[in-house]
This record gives sequence, structure tokens and C-alpha cells, in this order.
Amino acid sequence: MAAPPHPFAFRDFRFLWAARFLSTIGQNSMVVVIGWQVYDIARRSMSTKDAAFQLGMIGLVQFVPLALLTLVTGWTADRVDRRWIARVTILLETICAGVLAWLAWTGNGQLWPIFVVAFMLGVCRAFAGPAVGAIAPNLVPPESLPTAIAVSALAWQMGGIGGPALGGYLYAAAPWLPYAVSAGLFLISTISLFFIRPLPATELDRKANPWRQMVDGLHYVRRNRLVLGAISLDLFAVLLGGATAMLPVYARDILHTGAAGLGNLRAAPAIGASLTGLYFSIRPLRRDVGVKMLIAVIVFGAATVAFGLSTNVPFSLFCLASLGAADMLSVYVRNALVQIWTPNEMRGRVGAVASLFVSGSNELGEAESGLFAALIGPVAAVVAGGIGAICVTLLWARLFPELGRAKTFDPPVRAAKEELA
Repeated sequence: MAAPPHPFAFRDFRFLWAARFLSTIGQNSMVVVIGWQVYDIARRSMSTKDAAFQLGMIGLVQFVPLALLTLVTGWTADRVDRRWIARVTILLETICAGVLAWLAWTGNGQLWPIFVVAFMLGVCRAFAGPAVGAIAPNLVPPESLPTAIAVSALAWQMGGIGGPALGGYLYAAAPWLPYAVSAGLFLISTISLFFIRPLPATELDRKANPWRQMVDGLHYVRRNRLVLGAISLDLFAVLLGGATAMLPVYARDILHTGAAGLGNLRAAPAIGASLTGLYFSIRPLRRDVGVKMLIAVIVFGAATVAFGLSTNVPFSLFCLASLGAADMLSVYVRNALVQIWTPNEMRGRVGAVASLFVSGSNELGEAESGLFAALIGPVAAVVAGGIGAICVTLLWARLFPELGRAKTFDPPVRAAKEELA
């Protein structure tokens, strides 16, 4: 059997990949600087624990709009041209970056303006996530989709490498500079999206009740236990194992590496993830995908525990790279299962639910980490979270046996047809 064509063979996918790569660099550059600024400003008048709590609140502020808008954003992605949703939201992120640059330029010493902009960034991400995620399956044939997902994740992870380091070094040069550079990257990303040609129209009934259509995404996820198990595993495992939220604390008060060192710490998980994504973009995973996803999440939890206990910078970087590699494998399998098992007319709404779960694990995980760090200290919070991630994985393997039985990415009907052929 001939190998399926590589996603980069398709013109529109190349433009989508470039847009995601550039916007991800900008987003990660801003994230690391926002975290550092919030913690640094808070530490001027607060204790380490109280400042860590403020750091966690940044994650909560970005999660709230996603939680409130999930049904609307998914329905919009299935009703409106997904290209335009992506263009408008990234353009709004450009404006947000410009506002943060202005605040840094004027020497703002207050937290509330940063929290307001973080909320607006959460709104943009709430609409962009389902729309952008649903575009790729329309740009490549089904047999190339797993590789396309790995390549897309590679763009995200490569941006995760360059973004934090870029943000840290630019901030060391001038506090406003990383935001200004991010604004430029967002603008170029928006322009790239304008080169993507029209997508196939979805089969969403324009006369049906909009509220019922919004809820259909929830019903689909609830009925499809494989999809439900995959995205909920990510929610609870990463929710508990959110070590990255505490990186400013480790950089400033435990490892004593400063702002530049924080950029390296933030980049380490992305380096591990990028190497894993590069591997799967060349050699796509084809067998025992469910079991491998479960093992990857256990490795993620173990690496989180090791990082939490470490006081050695090289070993900490190794632990972060390891948890990034394990997380990448989990993300790769989960995204492929969700995209392939979901029909095109449902991808926006199902993608919105998945985005809620994923952001719940990231932004809400930051809030959880900040809260526990305030109660029991940052080291204990990270270690307990890693142990919790392992326990959740073992529990999910029993609650959702469909995960362990997932041998390939193909739905049963398609797999059976290929075997008969």
C-alpha cells in the first residue's frame, strides 16, 4: 500500500500551518511575560504564596470566557466560515498585544489591566480554537489526517520553544518589546489565513433551532465514550499535573534562574514535545494507540513529580522535556481520535467541547496550582499534582475500557471495510 501524501503537499494546509506557527510563537511569548509580570508585580507587596495565587488567577481569568462561551463558539464554527473566525480572532489578539505593549511602555504597576487583557485573550481563544481545529480536516484527505495533526501539533510545540525564550530575552531587553513583536507575528498570521481558499460548506441545518444545535455537540461527546474518555483524561490529568503554572515561582525562588531562565524552563516541555511531534510527522503512530496514550499520561505524571522535587536546573529541564514529550504523544492520539471520529458538520461543536476540556486542564489547572501552592507551598502542590495525574490515568483505564481497546485511529466501520477490501 502506498504511503498517504504528506500534508505539506497541499497548498492551503501550508498556509494554515504557517498561521498557527506564527500565532503560537506570539501567544507563548506573551504568556511567559504575562506570568512573569503578574508574579513580579505581586511580589512587590505580597508573600510568595499570595503572589503564586495571583499567578494562578491569570489562568482562571482566561478560562472563564471559554467556559461561558463553549456552546456559542462551537455552533459558530459550524455555522460561519471558519476562516473568517480565525482571521478576526487573531486580529483581536494583535490588538491585545498592542495594549499590553503600551501598558509596559508606560510602566504600569497595577495588576487589574493585565487581568482585563488576559480575559479578552481568553475570549479570542474560545472562538479560535474550534474554528482553526476544524479547518485542517478539510484541507487534506482522511488518510493524511493523523500526520496533519502531528505536523500541526509540531507547529504549536515549535512555537512553544521559540515563544517563551523569545519572550524572556526580549523582556530582559525592554518590557514592552515582547508584546510588540507578538503583535507583528499575529498580523502576519492573519494575512496567511487570507490565502486559504474557500472550505466545503457544512451540512448544518440553517432552519433548525440554534440552541438545540449547540447542545448536539455535548450529546455527541456524551454518547461517544472513546471521545469522552480521551478528552476527559486530558482534563483531569493535566488539571492535576499543571507544573508549568509554577515555573515563575521555580525560576525566581527555587532554581534562582531569573527571567531568562524562566524562558528556558518554559521552552523545555516544548522541546520534548517538538521532538516527539517531529517523529510522528515522519512515522505516524498506527497500532495500539489507546494503550500508548494511557502510558504517556502516566509518564507525564511521573515526570511532574520528579520536576517538583528537583533543585538542579539541568535535571529540572530534563524532567520538563520528558513531560512535554509524554504530553505530545497524548495530545497526538487524542486529537486524531476526536477529529477522525467526528463528522465535518459536528467538528466545530465537538471541537469547542474539547477546547473547554483542554483549556480546563491548562488555565483552570493554573488556578488549581496557584490555590494549592498558596495552601501547601509550590513544591508540594506540583508533586501532589503529578501523583494525582497517575491515579486519574489508572482510574480512567477502568472507567473507559474503550481507550485501551482503541488499536488504530480508524472508526470501527472504516477499519472493517479496509480489512474486507
